[in-house]
Amino acid sequence: MVSLYSEMVKKHTLILEASDTNQIYELLSRGQIGVLPTDTVYGVVAIASKADAVRRAYDLKNREQKPGTVVSADVNQLVELGLKQRYLRPAESFWPGAVSVIVPCGPSLDYLTLGVGAIAVRVSSSRAFNQLLKRTGPLLTTSANQPGMRPASNIDEAFSYFGQRVDLYVDGGDLSDKEPSTVIRIIDDTLEMLRRGAVQISEYGEIIK
Repeated sequence: MVSLYSEMVKKHTLILEASDTNQIYELLSRGQIGVLPTDTVYGVVAIASKADAVRRAYDLKNREQKPGTVVSADVNQLVELGLKQRYLRPAESFWPGAVSVIVPCGPSLDYLTLGVGAIAVRVSSSRAFNQLLKRTGPLLTTSANQPGMRPASNIDEAFSYFGQRVDLYVDGGDLSDKEPSTVIRIIDDTLEMLRRGAVQISEYGEIIK
């Protein structure tokens, strides 16, 4: 049986290694979108400041009022993108790490929030992923799957979802042992758990080692 990987090669799909940071950066900076290993699982990514690329990533999954997650190398990148420091400050105790925090956004970022006025953000703790983030700035990422399907754990599975509708695939191996980020919302001093994931958080808002 011919593997999907072989089929991708035959169809001239661009497949890169995670170490190809320069080429990945160059392609994303041109407004292209790709599937690559993030600090957690495989994701469909676009540079968060490029509205057209973000729209392509959302259109790929037919997302309506379900914004993805913005991942950055540090908090300053999020501020430069247009997020308010006062909304980020309560989340900083969870970063860097795989905890995505829902924060409010102004109308200038409606293309990222799909009009809902808020989006999940986090600061990556992955040294490899941060090498890319430091060059691209924050990346919009959404899980590498179609609605109702399980997230791709390798690029063969990702290709079965998206084919050549993305511009590049980055092969980070089998990530089936990885978990998506934990997602929370902080309102005043109250923490609301929206999705349990890679990081365990107590009811008091403390990370459980």
